[in-house]
Amino acid sequence: MVEKLYPWAHGAVLEDHSRRKHKILREYLFQYLSVRCQLPMQSRFRLAIVDGFAGAGAYKCGASGSPLIVLEELRKASDAINLQRATHGLGALEIECLLVLNDAEADVVELLKGRVEPMLAEIRETAPRLHVRVEYLSQPFESAYPDIKALLEQGRYRSVLLNLDQCGHSLVTRATLVDIMRSNPSVEIFYTFAIEALVSFLRKTEPALLARQLAHLHLDPADLNALEQAMSRSAWLGAAERIVFEAFRGCAPYVSPFSINNPTGWRYWLIHFANVPRARQVYNNILHENASAQAHFGRSGLNMLAYDPSHDTAGLYLFDQVGREAAHAQLLDDIPRFISEHGDVISVGDFYGSIYNATPAHADDIHQAMIDNPDLEVVTESGGERRSARTITGADLLKLKRQTSFFPMFQKRPQGS
Repeated sequence: MVEKLYPWAHGAVLEDHSRRKHKILREYLFQYLSVRCQLPMQSRFRLAIVDGFAGAGAYKCGASGSPLIVLEELRKASDAINLQRATHGLGALEIECLLVLNDAEADVVELLKGRVEPMLAEIRETAPRLHVRVEYLSQPFESAYPDIKALLEQGRYRSVLLNLDQCGHSLVTRATLVDIMRSNPSVEIFYTFAIEALVSFLRKTEPALLARQLAHLHLDPADLNALEQAMSRSAWLGAAERIVFEAFRGCAPYVSPFSINNPTGWRYWLIHFANVPRARQVYNNILHENASAQAHFGRSGLNMLAYDPSHDTAGLYLFDQVGREAAHAQLLDDIPRFISEHGDVISVGDFYGSIYNATPAHADDIHQAMIDNPDLEVVTESGGERRSARTITGADLLKLKRQTSFFPMFQKRPQGS
């Protein structure tokens, strides 16, 4: 598949799938900063943000591109955090950000500078608690990555976000994704690609994996025309999601294989890679606040990919209220079963670490299912029982009650044995 280039010089058109992923990126960045800057004793927070395919910063319609979105949300978060701290009598918080902006086209980077520099000047003048340093690069991302990695290492940045919004699939290798995720425990990646390009890549490099994941659709992996026709069917989304997860599951502990929802055919994926369950938890919650922006085909409980189209009736999960109600019902069964496989008790923190790579559920729905479940009790560190879902913490314990209603702990012995 030939990678297309945006016509930035003449004004690139903002397509619907880009608008949806920009909204998620914008809201996640604000929430990310809010979560990371909530300690009362904290006076400074340092982070680095890398936009590997930055573009010219704005679209033909006037909408902000990802570099300007980053600056807008940094400013918004800095103002909101410091206002809240002042309201509670806390000291101000300084946010220091290294922003690395790269695009393969040098003339595009020049256009980008013309839009970024005025915003930086305004931030310096009107947001004294926000300090942004921008580094501009102009290389294909794979060529630029060694320099980017050196910048991050030299600055000793421990909190790093990368936005890799490529066209097609081949501009960022899986080896580079793995290297990024292993370079820092607090790194996260937003990674965009077109599913057709990934399928073409896997057809050449891993045909056995592709054939296995497409088996239930009865499609020849070599026949991309048939695949094109299948893209408007919901069954294809389930197959594609499995392909994506299998292709990228080794890149990071937490991989969200959800597509950008497109009723006319699922063609674009926005994957979030993270090393810690809290990041995946926040991402799941953001998706629910943007119902129908992304889509998952399969189960909505704890085993989202444990779906057999020949037996299961799982449908499209759009992170909306209908989906959340279905998730709650599945979680009532899934959570005690999961705990029983580990014994009869598990800390909530360990539970998060074990399940967040296999669920699209909102944290509130998971907590409510813990409280509503007749077979479970949530026990505090002091030995008391939680009564409210909103008060559950990672230090609490999830414990099976002595007599459970959902299934026997051990299989019954055959008669006569």
